[in-house]
Amino acid sequence: MLTGKVLIKKDDLVKIIAGKEIGKKGKVLTVFPYEGKVLIEKTNMVKRHTKPGGPTQQGGIVEKESPIHISNVMVLCLKCDKAVRVKKKRLEDGKRVRVCVKCGEMVDRK
Repeated sequence: MLTGKVLIKKDDLVKIIAGKEIGKKGKVLTVFPYEGKVLIEKTNMVKRHTKPGGPTQQGGIVEKESPIHISNVMVLCLKCDKAVRVKKKRLEDGKRVRVCVKCGEMVDRK
């Protein structure tokens, strides 16, 4: 169980830095903060066998994404074009944003 704050959010672009999918980049679909995992688009694909359910759902082998531990991914900075660490910074208007540790560019896209 992860007790610290998670600095990775939904719709972030991330790079996988460890595991069998090392070097791949993708968009975060879901964050599971209490499990310490993230679901990344089109990475860590697994096959699941499903039974047919009712008249509409067809059975067969379904390929879907599997969660990756949050320590194995890093946020991509668009200015540096690298995987970087992020920190929180407070702006003059009181809003808190995430910034790249290397170049100081804002990572938040909203």
